[in-house]
Amino acid sequence: MNKILYNKITFIFLSIVSLILLSSFVYRILISQPITPLVDDKKDTAFNKQIQLNILNACGESGVAAKFKEYYRIREFDVVEIGNFNKEIEKSMVLDRIGDIRSAFKVAQLAGINDSLVKSVVDSTMYLRTTLVIGKDWKNLEILN
Repeated sequence: MNKILYNKITFIFLSIVSLILLSSFVYRILISQPITPLVDDKKDTAFNKQIQLNILNACGESGVAAKFKEYYRIREFDVVEIGNFNKEIEKSMVLDRIGDIRSAFKVAQLAGINDSLVKSVVDSTMYLRTTLVIGKDWKNLEILN
């Protein structure tokens, strides 16, 4: 009697685990939208169709911007330059440079930066959409997880 009960419980448990795994797979493949490096606005032809960004190091550690550059380039974003920010900051942020906040949100989402740290700072002298400023919290961002 105990063996039959044990087998039923094991079967039910394994069925539930399988159902959870299957639903997670279906969600990732069919429902969840991947983050793409392409510009959402079909009318905007002023720039390339690929999101262009620069990456600025504001964490005080050398080589961090280069790590982020590789992370974004592997995902087909157009990283046009890396450099240093004018001061060190605690939290990483993303700056919208041309009034395309949706592209800035994509860059932030890919790194795991909260939407509240995406700001619109339009600069018509820059020929890119977005600036990623890497703060001292960079070790907690998605590129390492």
